[in-house]
Amino acid sequence: MLTLFDIDGTLVDAGGAGRAAIESALLAVYGTAGPIDDLPFDGLTDPLIAHTLLREAGFEAEQIDARIESLWASYLGHLGDELEARRPALNQLPGIAPLLDRLVGAGATLGLVTGNIAQGAERKLGACGLEGRFEFGGFGSDASDRNELPPIAMTRALETTGVRFSREETWIIGDTPQDIACAKASGLRVLAVATGRFSVAELEHRGADYAVPSLADTEGIMEIFATDSRA
Repeated sequence: MLTLFDIDGTLVDAGGAGRAAIESALLAVYGTAGPIDDLPFDGLTDPLIAHTLLREAGFEAEQIDARIESLWASYLGHLGDELEARRPALNQLPGIAPLLDRLVGAGATLGLVTGNIAQGAERKLGACGLEGRFEFGGFGSDASDRNELPPIAMTRALETTGVRFSREETWIIGDTPQDIACAKASGLRVLAVATGRFSVAELEHRGADYAVPSLADTEGIMEIFATDSRA
């Protein structure tokens, strides 16, 4: 089984470090963060966030792309500072470490599907005590459209493990409707978790195969995977 986890709101609470870092980077590189207070980041890739805000501020796509590498360099610097400043408030979400241990013990392969750029994902996970738990993934730095990320992660799973996981063996675990949509776009099953901004009822309404309040019930989550695999 291949389990592909979202990061923010699913694995960790980074205390708003990413949002603060991207705002500082946008101001430093482009002179504006656009209407950042009006844009929910939930489920969006980092490139889509940047392009959306800058287009609203009047930038053309080519103007954005001309400085985008400088933006990410600035972002990573600010992210390190923001994570350090928020260190006492950084948390793994309930049940994460026990669930990851149980999955590995059951022979599952762990990966990521996240809107974070790859280096940002690594820094957030490391700051929350999850360094080294995921060898590969599909990241915002791979594509701005989240729906493109599961196939990228599945290809990297094959490259990393030598196993070609089928769609029936692959799960997306995330906390937003965008996680559900990207799973469905690739014909994958999705376990949605209401540890972000969306309730169990909202996630079920958006089409989650399963929706749970949190990932704290390790045995209950493992039973979902086991029961569905027998269906």
